[in-house]
Amino acid sequence: MKFSLTWLKDHLETGASAADLAAAMNRIGLEVEGLEDPAERLAGFTVAEVLTAAPHPDADKLQVLTVSTGTGEPQQIVCGAPNARAGMKGVLGQPGAVVPANGMVLRKSAIRGVESSGMMCSVRELELGDEHDGIIELPADAPVGSSFAEYHGASPVFDVAITPNRPDCMGVYGIARDLAAAGMGTLKPIAMPDFAAQGPCPVDIRIDDPEGCPAFYGRVIKGVRSGASPDWLQQRLTSAGQRSISLLVDLTNYLMLGYGRPAHVYDLAKLHGAVVARRAAEGEQVQALNEKTYTLDSTMTVITDDNGVHDIAGIMGSEDSGCSDSTTDVLLEIAYFDSDRIGATGRKLGLTSDARTRFERGVDPAFLEDGLDLLTGLMVELAGGTPSDILRAGSPPTAAEAVAFDSALTQRLGGISVDPGEQQRILESLDFVVDASGVPWSVTPPLRRHDIEGPADLVEEVVRIHGIDKVASTALPRADGVAAPTTSRAQSLERRVRRAAAARGLNEAVTWSFLPRAQAEHFVADGQPLWVLDNPISEDMKIMRPSLLPGLLAAVKRNQDRGAPGLRLFEIGRRYFRNADGSSDERLTLGAVLAGEKSARGWATGKAAYFDALDAKAEALALLAEAGAPTGNLQTMLEAGDQFHPGQSGTLRLGPKNVLARFGALHPRTLAAFDVSGPVVAVEIFLDAVSAKKGTGGFARAAYAPPTLQSVSRDFAFLVPAALPAADLVRAIAGADKASITGVRVFDDFRGQGVPEGKKSLALEVTLQPGEKSFRDEELKAISDRIVASAAKLGGELRG
Repeated sequence: MKFSLTWLKDHLETGASAADLAAAMNRIGLEVEGLEDPAERLAGFTVAEVLTAAPHPDADKLQVLTVSTGTGEPQQIVCGAPNARAGMKGVLGQPGAVVPANGMVLRKSAIRGVESSGMMCSVRELELGDEHDGIIELPADAPVGSSFAEYHGASPVFDVAITPNRPDCMGVYGIARDLAAAGMGTLKPIAMPDFAAQGPCPVDIRIDDPEGCPAFYGRVIKGVRSGASPDWLQQRLTSAGQRSISLLVDLTNYLMLGYGRPAHVYDLAKLHGAVVARRAAEGEQVQALNEKTYTLDSTMTVITDDNGVHDIAGIMGSEDSGCSDSTTDVLLEIAYFDSDRIGATGRKLGLTSDARTRFERGVDPAFLEDGLDLLTGLMVELAGGTPSDILRAGSPPTAAEAVAFDSALTQRLGGISVDPGEQQRILESLDFVVDASGVPWSVTPPLRRHDIEGPADLVEEVVRIHGIDKVASTALPRADGVAAPTTSRAQSLERRVRRAAAARGLNEAVTWSFLPRAQAEHFVADGQPLWVLDNPISEDMKIMRPSLLPGLLAAVKRNQDRGAPGLRLFEIGRRYFRNADGSSDERLTLGAVLAGEKSARGWATGKAAYFDALDAKAEALALLAEAGAPTGNLQTMLEAGDQFHPGQSGTLRLGPKNVLARFGALHPRTLAAFDVSGPVVAVEIFLDAVSAKKGTGGFARAAYAPPTLQSVSRDFAFLVPAALPAADLVRAIAGADKASITGVRVFDDFRGQGVPEGKKSLALEVTLQPGEKSFRDEELKAISDRIVASAAKLGGELRG
């Protein structure tokens, strides 16, 4: 929520600076996200008087002005504004000033051959409004030569983040109340207007939905004059980021932003019959002020007349009952709506507004009549008219529940000693009614404080106003000796694998945990239940992801659309499933996608290299090794899933059923579904399936001890069945003599002339490492015989 220091001082008598007030707000739990001083943007702009205005000698639509700033020689300015004339006063931007609207730095320049020493400015150029038909015209008494920022009353603007539990601070007056309680000034009482109501309200007001709208107050004002709002009102709305619309509408926004009380004004001429708060009919439609049409249902509360719906209650009005410059008679409405109903309606319609933000958090039910009187007084003062009596339908909640409170609880829960008298002062300054005659006290919160439910909430009020910064830092007790690990095995695993992936050149991505249904169904196995959200952020975020790959593919598409030739992305997160019994199932997973160019074109080949399935397998094995998986015992099998290319993908398993990872090239159908250009390969490592290491459970490597003797290499070529995976043969040979064989590498796969049908020739290099003494010939022969025997168990025979 934004507001200016000037607006705050309408309610708070204080001499504190904007910086001090911002620091105080942060201390009491009202987080200041920004503090901007518009005067800084208006530096270099001066109130000036146009002395003469003559046609430009070389341009029909330009004039040459002589402008005085009260000191020094008059300056020559070339201006194209149709309202520029001698004798008027305006705003001059001098050389060196920066135009707020476009960042242009003003300087002396020649325009069509005539020198110009600055620029006369319009409202839009200074970002003071949308008007751009001419330059700013200031009143005749504007002091020539003075800073325009000072003359305009530019005031620092606070941007405060209000947490959902503090709707009482969704208005400037509520923030002023908290600051006064914290000792930053004196809260000014609300000055209630003095006006004379004449006669009963001529419009009937009725409630047919008391659950959704417990109270609905209204009053008619006849003979109003619409038009532009006064400068002070426009300035306050502008500081809040609101655009001035018209006086009648601006006043309702002023009440909402100033006091947290939404209200609505209807053009009486556009209403027919009684104004009724009721449930909407199924399929009923309304065109809201945002020019969109919404279809309603029977769970929503609406404001109607005999012609149909005029308001989506508590959220937004409609086009057909709004005020215009020709409006002369109005109906003012202030209501109290059920917060749960407003929130549910807004979510269903996907419709947000300032009014909804306040109503769904809970407005002050005790500020209906005063709010209506305040709005009436402002309207009568500024727009004229004759108000009627208030017509009240229903009544808001009036019963406040007292809380038993022991002042000693502040020390126990808040960690700070506050004198009971000071605690009572703090609570009473926030409008709590405190009966301290006994122990415990009886404390009754004001109706606007929906967040106060028990004594702990009162401790929070005392501590934040007294000063959270005054709570002493106290170290937690700890045992002597070495501290125990603070991370779980899963956390350590996640950190280690993340570092390893980054070290291998992959870039970490963070994607949504929610997916559109079509993407989720593409990546879920048959019969596996999806986790569907009952209350999604949007229809495109309705399903909890069953895989990390859809989010990464979406990231690939965004980067490819921006011309990225090659991508290496990974993410560590959780996949989500719904068990048959309704319980949740979350699984820690690493997903990686390699897309496009592996290396760019070079002089040697003139061609780029692209990622393939073997690159994906290499990433999977390397990261599984970092995770502590026994990669030497893993089996490479098929059945990676329908999302992968059947001939260029596989799974890594520890045993036939325990799948640790799947990898390979993605199926063309998958690439088409995500509108991604190939080739794209992917890896998904199921970290929840990686068993913990036995022993200490740590990840420390053994001390490096290089062998003292030279290793020996032997080459073998085997004829094996064509369907036999090379990895199976490698694993069998590596297990033939684990003490001596330290490496097995395939260097040739041949099929063709000289190789029988249904067979293939695999050539392998086997590395043998002697221990305490070098191998003898008979030892090498014995090892070779064991290698051949291991290959024979898989149907392999030594090729002659």
